[in-house]
Amino acid sequence: MVSSYKVADYLLDRLAQLGVRHLFGVPGDFNLHFLDHVINHPVIHWMGCANELNAAYAADGYARVMPAAALLTTVGVGELSAINGIAGSYAEYLPVIHIVGTPALDAQKAGELLHHSLGDGDFGHFARMAKEVTCAQANLTAKNAVAEIDRLLVAALCQRRPVYLQLPADVAQADVATSLGELSLPQPLLSPTSLQAFTDAAREKLQSAQRIALLADFLADRFGARQPLRHWLAEVDLPHATLLMGKGLLDETHPMFIGTYAGAASEANVKAYIEEADVLIAVGVWFVDTTTAGFSQHITQDNCIDIQPEQVRIGQKVFNQIPMVVAVEVLHQLCKSLQDEWQPSMIAHPVLEAPQYNILDQKAFWYHIQHFLRPNDIVVTDQGTSCFGAATLTLPSECILFTQSLWGSIGFSLPAAYGAQVAQPQRRMILLLGDGAAQLTIQELGSMLRSGLNPIIFLLNNQGYTVERMINGPQQRYNDVAEWNWSQLPQALAKGKESFTATVTQVDQLQQVLADIENIEQLAFIEVVLPQMDAPELLINIAKSLQARNTVL
Repeated sequence: MVSSYKVADYLLDRLAQLGVRHLFGVPGDFNLHFLDHVINHPVIHWMGCANELNAAYAADGYARVMPAAALLTTVGVGELSAINGIAGSYAEYLPVIHIVGTPALDAQKAGELLHHSLGDGDFGHFARMAKEVTCAQANLTAKNAVAEIDRLLVAALCQRRPVYLQLPADVAQADVATSLGELSLPQPLLSPTSLQAFTDAAREKLQSAQRIALLADFLADRFGARQPLRHWLAEVDLPHATLLMGKGLLDETHPMFIGTYAGAASEANVKAYIEEADVLIAVGVWFVDTTTAGFSQHITQDNCIDIQPEQVRIGQKVFNQIPMVVAVEVLHQLCKSLQDEWQPSMIAHPVLEAPQYNILDQKAFWYHIQHFLRPNDIVVTDQGTSCFGAATLTLPSECILFTQSLWGSIGFSLPAAYGAQVAQPQRRMILLLGDGAAQLTIQELGSMLRSGLNPIIFLLNNQGYTVERMINGPQQRYNDVAEWNWSQLPQALAKGKESFTATVTQVDQLQQVLADIENIEQLAFIEVVLPQMDAPELLINIAKSLQARNTVL
């Protein structure tokens, strides 16, 4: 008897069980039969993208606001186009399930010279490439499909990284007899002995200090410590900051939030609180060159309690098998009991002054964006002037911001914003990107319009790669890009779809446009014309450090 329940159905039901509601990708002949199951699935919705790289970026953005994301490509040409996006998700700890439609197993075993292959009969090349940027891999057969699908999904969720799943065209149609049960996730390893030793060492460290500060970063979000950190800081008066990759992790309206730490490029008060603390508690922190102005942080390990996903370090002592959330709770309770003995901190928050001129430059633009933001927004920026300008914003309550500071693939932000808004369409999406970055992935603007999404997009037009000009070759033509008629793009990329477009060159024009789009319910595309060599101060300082590090002595 032929079952109506197939491997394709089992995979989709498992994804839905994880909280995945959308599948991004591009169709190809080896995944078309699987796509028929996607179209008929009651929960998973197909989100076709303009190309595979954009689809990978969209899945990355989706995974930043959802439990996980899923991506579908075809073998070879499709998956290799997506591998850059997958590598970014791997570097920045995001669980993306990459499903690759491959030829039928018999064709692979026969070594047939199929299209999308290298013509040598070896169909393992691409899996070997994928192994470097995924935490688990599988080639499904009818016999192993159930076990391997479960193994990969568990790996993605536990390790918070992409997995690679080859789905042969015939295997997708194979029968599955197993009923869908609960997916069993192993608990993180916890050593009671190590936990007690850590607790004792942390108490001793904190008791001997007067000035305590906390610095959090993106891994705290990836490994479930966002809410525990917020509960801790709601009960303990502790000066706290984030690095750029962790911006939005903490409540920036909290009176003890001091800002974004960026090494020597930090605001003076932020730098002082973090670097002069007797004990700095670091949660999920990675010191990356682009977030620390070229590793300019003056933080010594001896003064730190450093919490990572599976271990804690206090000075030179390492305590293994302690999950991050457990370590955070221990420190929460210790700080709560000891805070009366510490030197109280009075945080002075700078007051932003409105520019007294009508020239539209970086300073004026970010001043007005600061006042445009509202609670619960999602803000996405690209790795350029937009990223480093946004670093200085104070985010309203429950507003999140994400960028790709470690992998730093320009063009990431537009399709990532698409993925994030598909995931949470009830939230206002604000996308900030430069003209250079936009030219890499602008095609997904058509997908946004086709899907009826309403992001507010600020295209910062400063005539090329200003971030690169700051590092080297301010007038070199390799930092130039073609001049586009930006305001005409929405109409060109999605025929018949309504959108709001505008170009602003002065402050009063920007103010009027911001008022017009405050409660807009359609896509808004705003070209903001800025001086070519104008840049946020943070970017100028970071560019100097990158230039120095890249110079041969």
